[in-house]
Amino acid sequence: MSTTADAPAETQADIAFSPHLAGASILVVDDEPGMRNFLVRMLASRCRHVAEAADVAAASKLLEATPFDLIILDNIMAGRTGLEWLEELRGSGFYRDVILITAFADLETAIKALRAGAADFVLKPFRSNQILNAIARCLDRGRLMRENFVLRRELKAIPGAAAPLMAGESLATRTVRAVIERVGPMPTTVLVTGESGTGKEVTARALHAVSPRAAKPFVPVNCAAIAPEIIESELFGHLKGAFTGAASSREGLFFYAQGGTLFLDEVGELPPAMQSKLLRVIEDKKVRPVGAEREIPVDVRLVAATNANLTAEVAAGRFRQDLYYRLNVVNLHLSPLRERPADVAPLARLFMAELSAQLGVAPLDLTDPVLAALARYPWPGNVRELRNVIERSLILGDFPRDVVPEDAEEEEDAPAGAGPEALGTVEKAHMLKVLAEAGGNRAEAARRLDVSRKTLDRKLKAWNG
Repeated sequence: MSTTADAPAETQADIAFSPHLAGASILVVDDEPGMRNFLVRMLASRCRHVAEAADVAAASKLLEATPFDLIILDNIMAGRTGLEWLEELRGSGFYRDVILITAFADLETAIKALRAGAADFVLKPFRSNQILNAIARCLDRGRLMRENFVLRRELKAIPGAAAPLMAGESLATRTVRAVIERVGPMPTTVLVTGESGTGKEVTARALHAVSPRAAKPFVPVNCAAIAPEIIESELFGHLKGAFTGAASSREGLFFYAQGGTLFLDEVGELPPAMQSKLLRVIEDKKVRPVGAEREIPVDVRLVAATNANLTAEVAAGRFRQDLYYRLNVVNLHLSPLRERPADVAPLARLFMAELSAQLGVAPLDLTDPVLAALARYPWPGNVRELRNVIERSLILGDFPRDVVPEDAEEEEDAPAGAGPEALGTVEKAHMLKVLAEAGGNRAEAARRLDVSRKTLDRKLKAWNG
């Protein structure tokens, strides 16, 4: 076997370079020190992490501790061959790509390598650009598979799920944004709570977007939408033949989220057995595919969400207390929209612009009386309902009367032709009405009016002479 690559020194410009190599973690397994040194030296400056092993026993120990993106594996080694170990890896639930390298080129070995699950096959001696091209192909193919999978899930998601629902200037929304900016860059597990439709998935996406994982996948999972009998397979993957209907091996959602964020929505709906397994994954940072004999390390940031009262669920014995504490390291509570009317106007404008462009229709006028009517509506469906109302209004050409009464639009017509004194009267009446509804609390009235406290104080002083 050749101990060094048959290649002169090459500049980086001469080598096919995958843009994803810089973030990759690669394991080199070869019993020849010269080949290991060459590959490690070549890759060390090009990727995030490189590890080496002289035999499959040492390699197995490394795999138990570190989630590698790719393995470069020599075939003929003392003890067990690379092909034998590769077959064992695939049988134990390891799904990442493996490039097999060998000095003996024969068709039978190549066929066995492909059947065993090798992603590529490189002959010794090889030049640097040959192995780098093979690595680039594997990394790019893996990235495309994950992106396609995530995209298919996105297309099935609720329309508007990716909209920036964190728009708004209420104190509650500003507080949530501040926590996101602070916690997002950390690896901390976050539990997002709030009523249905308050924007829990968007909050999770915002946490992902400001984290170092932003370039990696964001994988949302609705735990309530997956049947209890298959949720373990969906999350952790399974091996061929692990259960009836498992015609082939399959990666789980934890693997698709590798390096990124896994969002577990409606986590309170997880069956008790799955709660126990999720707790172990959080503690050990490893998953065991269904039917596998070994655990696979994973590098995933977890964000969970629920509209249930998990404290009450724990007290009732329906949710594990230890899992609750593991998930609730940082709690982000989203207030219902009825408690933050100052957010209604900016959200309505945002949805009007977004949806009118999507539907190809002219936007409706969001006049002050219309916005005031929208702010008064209780929004039992929260932000999601507001978006649906705007969409329905655009389709039908008018606002629904149960949300925006006719007199709200007539109110706009009345002051439209009035002079400055009439407009001032309308403004005064509206501000005093809101102040009365707030029980005389000027800070709360200013919040509801979406004006500064200083502006409200100045107006009241002028009106009181």
